[in-house]
Amino acid sequence: MTTVEVIQLLLSRTHRYTGRPADGPTPTQENELVDSVEVRRTLGIVGDRYFAHPAHRRASITLMAAENLPLHINAAVDLRQTRRNVLLKGVDIDACVGSTISLDCGGGPVLLAVNSAARPCAWMETTIGAGAQRALRGKGGVRCTPLSDGVLALGAAEFAITDTDSQGAR
Repeated sequence: MTTVEVIQLLLSRTHRYTGRPADGPTPTQENELVDSVEVRRTLGIVGDRYFAHPAHRRASITLMAAENLPLHINAAVDLRQTRRNVLLKGVDIDACVGSTISLDCGGGPVLLAVNSAARPCAWMETTIGAGAQRALRGKGGVRCTPLSDGVLALGAAEFAITDTDSQGAR
C-alpha cells in the first residue's frame, strides 16, 4: 500500500458542458467541491450526474493525478474545470488502466476497476485555457467502475493496486 492524498472531490448534480465549448459551461449555484462522497457498487457517486446511468457505468467515477494539472496554463485549475471526480496526489493514476485499485480514506477500502483513460476534450481549452487539451494528453485521468460501496473523503488515503487484470471483475 502507498499513502496518497485526496486533494479534491467533485460532486456535480448537473451536466454543465452542453453545446459548443465556445458558448461556455452552464453556470451553477451549487458548490461542487465537497469533503466526502458516498460510492455505490456499479452505480457511481450518490448524487452525481452520472449516478446509476447505464451508459456511464464504465465511467461513473473519474480520477486524476494532481501532479498532471496544467498549472502553467492556469494556476487556479481544479476539478471544476477538468470535470473529474477525485483528485489524488502521490500516484500516477494514468498508469493504472486495466487494474483494480483500492482507495481507503479511513472508512474501509473502495475498490475501483480502472477501465480507460479519460481523454481531455475541447472543453479544456475553454475551462482551463489555451493549450490545456494538448497538455493533458495521456494524463487526463481515468474512468472507473466502483466494485464496492464506501466513502471517499479528503485527506490521507491508502492506495493499492489489487489486480492488474480487472476485466473479469466487471
